[in-house]
Amino acid sequence: MLRVGVTGGIGSGKSLVCEVFRVLGVPVSQADETARWLMEHDAALITAIKELFGPSAYSNNQLNRAFLAQQTFSQPERLAQLNALVHPAAIALGQQWFEAQTTPYAIKEAAIFFESNSHTTIDVMVGVWAPEQLRLSRAMKRSNLTEAEVRARMARQLPEAEKMKRCDFVIVNDDATAVLPQVLKLHEQLLEIAKGR
Repeated sequence: MLRVGVTGGIGSGKSLVCEVFRVLGVPVSQADETARWLMEHDAALITAIKELFGPSAYSNNQLNRAFLAQQTFSQPERLAQLNALVHPAAIALGQQWFEAQTTPYAIKEAAIFFESNSHTTIDVMVGVWAPEQLRLSRAMKRSNLTEAEVRARMARQLPEAEKMKRCDFVIVNDDATAVLPQVLKLHEQLLEIAKGR
């Protein structure tokens, strides 16, 4: 089975593109959801996070996202420590998920494939591209963040041009180019690649 990765910067529209693939019957796993699930259900990971950030990291056995965000967003070294705990567990669970799929190809969506080096577990990388200003306004609106907060997150990701250069295919999601025809064409291409394996 072909393992496909979908990536792009914050606000690029990865989730929208993946939703179209889902409608086409392609299984999609979202790295953020996997990581969140692990941080609330994996006992060893919960213990490690509490040891690193203290008991305030959880409230009533639920991950205290606001506290963790406050602890990590302005302190890159703290974010790196958290990622060092979460990423290996999320990558391992992602591999198990791929192995359980029975379709010609399946998709894992993640913003930081290249940054976390998890692109090495993927056969085909697909980038979703949108202009920076549009990504900025989308992310601010969607997540109720300030421009400075969105720019801080952008700064922690690989520059968009570099990310797209490393992808095998790129889907343009600039509010001017129709996404559906691009996804349908790519779907056919991916089925062909899967058939040839």
